[in-house]
Amino acid sequence: MTTNPPNLRPDLAPAARMPEMPRSNQPTIGMVSLGCPKALVDSERILTRLRAEGYGISPDYSGADAVIVNTCGFLDSAKAESLDAIGEALVENGKVIVTGCLGAEPDYIREHHPRIMAVTGPHQYEQVLDAVHKAVPPDPDPFVDLLPASSVQLTPRHYSYLKISEGCNHKCKFCIIPDMRGKLASRPAHAVLREAEKLVDNGVRELLVISQDTSAYGLDRKYDVNPWKDREVRSHITDLARELGQLDAWVRLHYVYPYPHVRDLIPLMAGAGSNILPYMDIPFQHAHPDVLKRMARPAAAAKTLDEIAAWRATCPDITLRSTFIVGYPGETEAEFQTLLDWMDEAQLDRVGCFQYENVAGARSNDLPDHVPAEVKQDRWDRFMEKAQAISEAKLVAKVGQTIQVIVDEVDADAATCRTQADAPEIDGNLFIDEGFEDLKPGDIIPVEVDEAGEYDLWGKRL
Repeated sequence: MTTNPPNLRPDLAPAARMPEMPRSNQPTIGMVSLGCPKALVDSERILTRLRAEGYGISPDYSGADAVIVNTCGFLDSAKAESLDAIGEALVENGKVIVTGCLGAEPDYIREHHPRIMAVTGPHQYEQVLDAVHKAVPPDPDPFVDLLPASSVQLTPRHYSYLKISEGCNHKCKFCIIPDMRGKLASRPAHAVLREAEKLVDNGVRELLVISQDTSAYGLDRKYDVNPWKDREVRSHITDLARELGQLDAWVRLHYVYPYPHVRDLIPLMAGAGSNILPYMDIPFQHAHPDVLKRMARPAAAAKTLDEIAAWRATCPDITLRSTFIVGYPGETEAEFQTLLDWMDEAQLDRVGCFQYENVAGARSNDLPDHVPAEVKQDRWDRFMEKAQAISEAKLVAKVGQTIQVIVDEVDADAATCRTQADAPEIDGNLFIDEGFEDLKPGDIIPVEVDEAGEYDLWGKRL
């Protein structure tokens, strides 16, 4: 039984869960997957290809013939974490292949770790496979390898990330993700739907839709029409969500920019017969117009309050999650106070927050008037105090309500569950500590809420 920490970094994926142990004498590869859910999906795809070629997946360094480290380059602290992971893998194993976002800076990596075997950039699956083949030649058993029953999944079996596009067309000054992952490249609608249907057929009860910019899905394809079963579906987030909502699984939307057409998604969340959850993860980042301008963000804070009001008018139960940056270069006390005042009006349900960090290559590094570290810390503390108070009040209001929850884990003390308002790892939990013994991960059951904390709920089965 765990509780939800208030300072959980919202850019991180759940810890990877390695699949079954390899067979005797099978060539094995270890995987360290860092960073966001999009990187976790890349790790799953790499391991799926390797397992199809007869490789086993090792859960630790010592049991592997080589180790792949899928790195993160989102923040300088994330880069440091990636370098530490590479160093640990070199000490524990010795044969290390580096991929992922930090892989876009091979000279930087080799400067710190010259003994690595190969470096590839993000989503360069073929190059990773080539490096593995060179380090550890495949040796499949044709009777038990080569035809895996399903893809390798690094999340628990009952939920899965569904990546609908890669890259981003925005030019936010604090972000280098477009430089590392390129411009928006959307998957065709029928390919996304086919993967989603297969995941649900294999027992997935919750699909977490991810991308760099979910609202922009299909823009690069000019919203082309794709055949799907007995009908046609556009590569457009509204059409895609409508189809996904017909599957027998919860569907949760992440990284949704508040473009005007997003309001067309809200009726899908409010109406009966659709499994699109009344939940949106929207990266607002700040509220003061001058800060947003310095960030080069594609949104205006005043309009977002109007949009939030309109969304709630259509779907009163909608849960809104967002992330913010405090201490951005040039942020004044008055600008920060505007953010706090905006939070009072917006009353967001789930909030994550970063203290601004320089990232090598980001244009924000060159902005004047960087905020001192102690001021950033003070503002982060005050922001999180505000967010915590809002969260606690909203959760207290749920006491006495009957809600649906999905079971994530069952141990000797309790069943750890999530409501429709909670994404895995980044939001809260609901705990059942009586009559939970027969529950199993993936069960979706009704619960009456009988206690609330700052971030978590407790309830009893009905």
